[in-house]
Amino acid sequence: MSEDLRKIIVDGEEIEVPNSYTLLQAAEEAGREIPRFCYHERLSVAGNCRMCLVELVGAPKPAASCAMQVKDMRGGPNGEPPAMNTLSPMVKKAREGVMEFLLINHPLDCPICDQGGECDLQDQALAYGRTGSRFPENKRAVEDKEMGPIISTEMTRCIQCTRCVRFVTEVAGSPEIGMIGRGEDAEITTYLESAVESELSGNVIDLCPVGALTSKPYAFNARPWELKKTETIDVMDAVGSNIRVDNRGPAVLRILPRVHEGVNEEWISDKTRYAWEGLGKQRLDRPYVRENGKLRPSDWTEALGIAAEKLGGDASKIGVVAGDMNSVEELKAVKDLADALGVASIDCRQDGAKIGGGARQDYLFNSTIAGIEDADAILLVGTNPRVEAAIINARIRKTWLNNDTKVGVIGEAVDLTYEYEHVGESAKDLAGLKKKRSGFIKTLKDAKRPMIIVGSGALTRGDGAQVLNAAGDLAAAVGAISEDWNGFNVLHTAASRVGGLDLGFLPGEGGHDVAGMQSTALDTVVLLGADELDMSSFGDAFVIYVGSHGDNGAHRADLILPGAAWTEQDGIFVNTEGRVQLASRSVFPKGEAKENWAIFRALSERLGKTLPYDNLEQLRMKLFEDHPVFAGIDHAPGAEGAADFDAKAVGEAGDVADEAFTSAVSNFYFTNPIARASETLAACSALRSEPAKVAAE
Repeated sequence: MSEDLRKIIVDGEEIEVPNSYTLLQAAEEAGREIPRFCYHERLSVAGNCRMCLVELVGAPKPAASCAMQVKDMRGGPNGEPPAMNTLSPMVKKAREGVMEFLLINHPLDCPICDQGGECDLQDQALAYGRTGSRFPENKRAVEDKEMGPIISTEMTRCIQCTRCVRFVTEVAGSPEIGMIGRGEDAEITTYLESAVESELSGNVIDLCPVGALTSKPYAFNARPWELKKTETIDVMDAVGSNIRVDNRGPAVLRILPRVHEGVNEEWISDKTRYAWEGLGKQRLDRPYVRENGKLRPSDWTEALGIAAEKLGGDASKIGVVAGDMNSVEELKAVKDLADALGVASIDCRQDGAKIGGGARQDYLFNSTIAGIEDADAILLVGTNPRVEAAIINARIRKTWLNNDTKVGVIGEAVDLTYEYEHVGESAKDLAGLKKKRSGFIKTLKDAKRPMIIVGSGALTRGDGAQVLNAAGDLAAAVGAISEDWNGFNVLHTAASRVGGLDLGFLPGEGGHDVAGMQSTALDTVVLLGADELDMSSFGDAFVIYVGSHGDNGAHRADLILPGAAWTEQDGIFVNTEGRVQLASRSVFPKGEAKENWAIFRALSERLGKTLPYDNLEQLRMKLFEDHPVFAGIDHAPGAEGAADFDAKAVGEAGDVADEAFTSAVSNFYFTNPIARASETLAACSALRSEPAKVAAE
């Protein structure tokens, strides 16, 4: 038997578990279910609900199984393995007593509580509670707290499990919720009674085991059993968080996280959680044609005819720009049509990032998201992960907190929720770092697994390719590349970016990138959900907009072909670490809108360049045939090929500008048309712009 393992007896069954396991974990290893309210696998142990009591054989009273470890158990007098019971009469009586105490002040709000049907207290009261209560006294009432536009509070229901307090303190790194008072006067509240402003604050709604913290926008919209649940992927950033979309009929009513240890664990950002509000607003639900300066409704026959006429001209005068939330299938259809027409001016980098065209490792988050926890030194270059990828920022905080990982920043000095060394502000500081002998360069060289993360803010500048090369050169110099570790990482902000780069959705020979299209007099420009551009720069070009929302692109468009939002079509997305994931349709497109790949399939027929697929299955077969990398579903390459990866060759060699880095995201809540259409995210954005409250001196 290993030194780290110990034999124990659970309900008469002998098992072997690690010494570091808690009794609760050991019981679950033996297949026993232990009720709990305060305990959560990803939070520190509080031990304050006492619902997880078990009987230790030989002990005078029950023990809280979440707060005691296997190594603390005492064996029998004759050397017998330590034993515990989880189903004995003592345990049953203890749990009934704890439940009775929890329900003393809990109101009978189940018929009107939004947590009804998904409430841990409701479920465990049925399974472990008594049939009645011996406490007829009046219940206490607690004043509700204002926690902002996301969280609705009914604090009379609170059982003081402190999950919310521990989450915002430990995971989010924004300790805005705490407990005040003692005994009957104990309350959970926000400091200074202000709104919770963390980008991850909505996760406390999922964590709350009762109806004290619920979703304000979702309030009274539906009961859980009325909803159809679809497992899919988030597209609000390049993390690829695993989510569940709940809808009733044609309306999406909420978005919840799914567990994926390699990507988002079980957290999602507030933008991901409340983007669903924007899915039903400002929608493009039929074709439109601009006449005499105004858009008028049209039909698909006329709209496709106009589009075919405009795309049938000089191919050198046509450009295609893809946006940030396009699935791989639609990008494939557009690229195949562009190739058939001879159009070389195509680009999936609407922000102008100087990246792509080389090896796949040049533009991936090669260490993988989960690999952040293996790094012992991290350098952030031109990125603010707190607003560009809140889930990745939480991972960095986790490894900083648990592993004492050192973090350095070259860029803006902002609050990242963890301590870091501000190494510099500009690309010159990055290029000159390798020549230094002390400071953070020594930390990187001494680290066994150093990590460099280059953000979009560093790549969208004029010298982006040179900055990328300087970062790769530094990665090679500090030993960040080895056979089993690739510490060179690019953090993207767009869900469709890596998929587009994998497809080669880049300018062909003689073609223009986005900047070139904007500075060249083109006849026709196709915008595939591209809204984050200076639309005035396209001059007199005829603009065809294919998308789901009436945002910047639609305002400039001369022809609008209404497409489906990401929840309205099946699709493949590749996240920043190169992990291929499947998104599933939860509702159908609005009005006359069509799936985006199908629009270009129909258009190809009008142009006499019919694409060789008639349905999504055939399209995917063609996709996998041409680009086998997309067939590796849920696989993150990580350090594969690291031994042959030349970090010094990424980007372009040359001088960098002495200009400070800035983040690619200026407003966390308004990065795409769907988010901008959400009332809740608009309220969150307005809240951020208000002056912060300060305590009186």
